[in-house]
Amino acid sequence: MTHVRHSEELRAAARHFGRRRFLTVTGAAAALAFATQLPAAGAAAAAELDARRVAEDPFTLGVASGDPLPSSVLLWTRLAPRPFEPEGGLPAERVSVHWELAHDERFTRTVRRGLAIAHPEFRHAVHVEVEHLDSDRVFFYRFRVGDWTSPVGRTRTAPAPGARNSELKLAAVSCQAYHDGYFTAYGHLAQEDVDVVFHLGDYLYEYAVNATGGARAYTDRRLPDLFNRETLTLEDYRLRYALYKSDPDLRAAHAAHPFVVTWDDHETENNYAGDIPENGVPPEEFLLRRAAAYRAYWEHQPLRRPQQPEGPDMKLYRRLRFGRLAQFDILDTRQYRSDQAYGDGWQVPGPESEDPARTLTGAAQERWLLDGWQASDARWNVLPQQVVLSERRDRSTADFKLSMDSWDGYPASRQRILAGAEAAGVENLMVLTGDVHVGYGLDIKADFRDPGSQTLGTEIVATSISSGKDGADRPSNHDRLMQANPHLRFFNGRRGYVTVALGEESARADFRTVPYVTRPGAPVTTAASYVTEAGDPGLKPA
Repeated sequence: MTHVRHSEELRAAARHFGRRRFLTVTGAAAALAFATQLPAAGAAAAAELDARRVAEDPFTLGVASGDPLPSSVLLWTRLAPRPFEPEGGLPAERVSVHWELAHDERFTRTVRRGLAIAHPEFRHAVHVEVEHLDSDRVFFYRFRVGDWTSPVGRTRTAPAPGARNSELKLAAVSCQAYHDGYFTAYGHLAQEDVDVVFHLGDYLYEYAVNATGGARAYTDRRLPDLFNRETLTLEDYRLRYALYKSDPDLRAAHAAHPFVVTWDDHETENNYAGDIPENGVPPEEFLLRRAAAYRAYWEHQPLRRPQQPEGPDMKLYRRLRFGRLAQFDILDTRQYRSDQAYGDGWQVPGPESEDPARTLTGAAQERWLLDGWQASDARWNVLPQQVVLSERRDRSTADFKLSMDSWDGYPASRQRILAGAEAAGVENLMVLTGDVHVGYGLDIKADFRDPGSQTLGTEIVATSISSGKDGADRPSNHDRLMQANPHLRFFNGRRGYVTVALGEESARADFRTVPYVTRPGAPVTTAASYVTEAGDPGLKPA
């Protein structure tokens, strides 16, 4: 209880960090305070920039859409004529941004148009929620500032709540370390015929990126030195998002499909747990860093108003429906979790990790999830989230270790979730996961110690876009993990993404991989395909 009360006090301090408090802290904490203490949009920017003064293309970071609803789409862009400069190349003035939504890519059949204000306090990011649209429709959108027109984006609305839609194709992606290679997989994903993309975390990494782009090994250009340090301040995170969104393949994927995003750890700091940092940084200092990271995340992602952060807090878990076919409960397993047991690596499980009080979701999110399943009438209940839910033993002997940063480090929390799904009568549970830089297909068992126990659902793990560099079809631990975990049906260590086609009778997962990312231009192939039948969970080769 003492820790909870102290945590709330620190959150309040980070939300209301005033000048007097700023003058009492030192070093990095002071810099963070200054970076995160910004006024609300419009409060400090009475002047408006004449759009005719924007002399360079302001749409260098592309366009995006997200969180499709039956009658609404969310459109995003950020104005940054010079994205690698701290201010993005614009003065601290408001900018009027015209937006347009149409049925066709040439905009001969316009549906809606309007005006949005890009505020300097949010580094000229724009979030437009377009309402009162027809359900289950494809739309095209674009933005204009002065004489400049953005690239055209494609998005869609979800089917109506009671619609008996019979098919939906999604893609799942995760883990895109810029310094580990090219985002080639995104270029291929942009060409896929999918309805929605779920990003399952690690959209960026806090680590330094050197002048040659790390493993990208640029020879024709050099990145500014300001990227060659770990992200700590709000400006650091904003610049890092600008670097990532400068990638043409990432921009192409965002323009082609609506994204539903959730974070893991690296959007803030490796393996943090709630308000507990990876290293011995004072909690008040870490919460300021978290506030900076969360604000930059919201500024640069296609998220709606309810997700706008308040200081170091941001409610990212939320629910989306696609007719009667699918309910998506998007989790946040980072912000509310208990600290990792025995450190955050692979450890022998014991009383600390098996403590029933430990949680990966926090009590409020757990209750929200279980209540949502109780009320669900969807054919498929899909859980997009971050870390591997199924048990993963590192060896088949009795001295096996488990990852303390995954659900294996929180087995009581996992059991409550699975028991809740079973109690709610969820027959077709599918978990979408990222984090581990490999592709897995797993059967979710009632008792992972007993291969013959009931199969409760299916877990599809999307490999990384680039993290881990080129990878391998059969990683060095492939045979060992396959032997130690009979419920592990598929394991591949290349980069790429996964597509899942949901239907009334079955779902098909295609694991799409590229052979290399340390140089551009890799082709994409399907490494394997698996199906799971409605009412009969478990993966079978397609």
